[in-house]
Amino acid sequence: MRKIVVAIAAIALVFNSCKTKDSVTSTTKDDGIITFKFIQLNDVYEIAPLSGGLYGGMARVAHVADSIKNIEPNSFLVMAGDFLSPSLLGTMRHDGKRIMGKQMIEVMNAMNFDLVTFGNHEFDLKEDEFQNRLNESNFQWIATNAKQLTEGEAIPFSIHRNGHAQPIQETYQLLISDSDGTEAVLGFFGVTIDSNPQPYVVYENYLESVQRVYPELKENSDIIVGLTHLNLTQDKKLAETLPGISLLMGGHEHHNMLLDAGNAKIAKADANAKTIYVHTLTFYKNQNRLVIDSQLVPIDEKVPSQQLVQEIVEDWNVILEAEIKKVVDDPYEQVYYANAPLDGTDSASRGIQTNLGGFIAEAMAASFNYEVDGALVNGGSIRIDDVLENEVTPVDIFRVLPFGGGVLKVELKGSLLTEVLDYGKQARGTGAYLQRYNFSQNEKGEWLLAGNQIDPNKTYTIAFSDYLLKGFDIPFLTPDNERVLSVYEPSQEEMSHDIRKALIAFMKQLK
Repeated sequence: MRKIVVAIAAIALVFNSCKTKDSVTSTTKDDGIITFKFIQLNDVYEIAPLSGGLYGGMARVAHVADSIKNIEPNSFLVMAGDFLSPSLLGTMRHDGKRIMGKQMIEVMNAMNFDLVTFGNHEFDLKEDEFQNRLNESNFQWIATNAKQLTEGEAIPFSIHRNGHAQPIQETYQLLISDSDGTEAVLGFFGVTIDSNPQPYVVYENYLESVQRVYPELKENSDIIVGLTHLNLTQDKKLAETLPGISLLMGGHEHHNMLLDAGNAKIAKADANAKTIYVHTLTFYKNQNRLVIDSQLVPIDEKVPSQQLVQEIVEDWNVILEAEIKKVVDDPYEQVYYANAPLDGTDSASRGIQTNLGGFIAEAMAASFNYEVDGALVNGGSIRIDDVLENEVTPVDIFRVLPFGGGVLKVELKGSLLTEVLDYGKQARGTGAYLQRYNFSQNEKGEWLLAGNQIDPNKTYTIAFSDYLLKGFDIPFLTPDNERVLSVYEPSQEEMSHDIRKALIAFMKQLK
């Protein structure tokens, strides 16, 4: 008989979720067939429904998960990364501290999540904030390639409780059984894309790390499943390299997909729980055959909310609304209807000119009644990492620009303006990439302003996000630069005092 390795943390989950072999009466017969389910989420940043309640909402997901678990006890709720950040609530302060994912941990604990892995956005948090979220969680984490850098050494992250540190395991194994005594061992790994470098994180090569743990998983598991927060190309590489993998439940792309690669299925749901995947797996043990049926389930206004989770969400929403009402009167007023989705994903905002970036930049110009030549905002200011569709409310605008900040009217020389534009272009892929209004390039790659080549000796008036003038993203762009001739900072009464108010006002005009 093969050695069965079951993580200590899994024992409670097995006893709570599965009937053991000893509980089966002598009159039942093991038929060699066992069915179980995974309820998959990924890239969930907000706990409440979005677009005026049209889609998403963790209380709705909780209702669906509870309904499934009531029918099939061998059902497991999993998250394939990106849930602690970015979120609008996370940027708010409560009891003197930024919330930074605390609301999501509270909700996920109440939902009885079974298994999660890290996404790249988990590491947006500072190390102490991230450690606090780990300590507050009641669910199982796995991390095969993401490690903590401590005193120059890469070690597993740990959950600290009651003076003890419990390391997060590279793999996780779970023994399940059904009512007639059929058993199966599920083996899991969890890997994270290395797109968010932080001083306290080490990313081992995702493929090499799974190859390292794969032999033991294959020896001691009936079925191997991956929780992955990778891009699709990386997911395919994993499946094609390691034929024993049956299912990769992934994230990162933000839109749903289901495809075959190698011997595995790769599944990703839509971000912010617009949809979830429900995977029904039937294992024919005597034939060593697995059948996977994956259904994409929409989470919309037709889905009821689970009461306990809804109460938690409402408590957090009180905090959120109080903060938003400091800037706007009605957080849920429709200010725009996005027939074409407005792209606020990180990859787009930091790499190409987007329609949402163009809206923000033009709103900055409009806040000065277009008494500027152009407008520039750093792509890193756009924090939503999602798209806006259908009804857009001030809550959505705060999700896009949670840190707010003013819009500055700056007079500067054309030579400096060109250097700023060049720097932003060269910074493609980072937060310093610039979203623009009234700028373009000709076939030679020369910058144009309102269709005309920029004169290095001419003075231009440009609307900048105030963050850009602090020199963090573009080191030479500060008020001290001799080619910055003047900086106008708006008063609190002016629309340009808060970039979010400027964008809301601009969108209202477009309705």
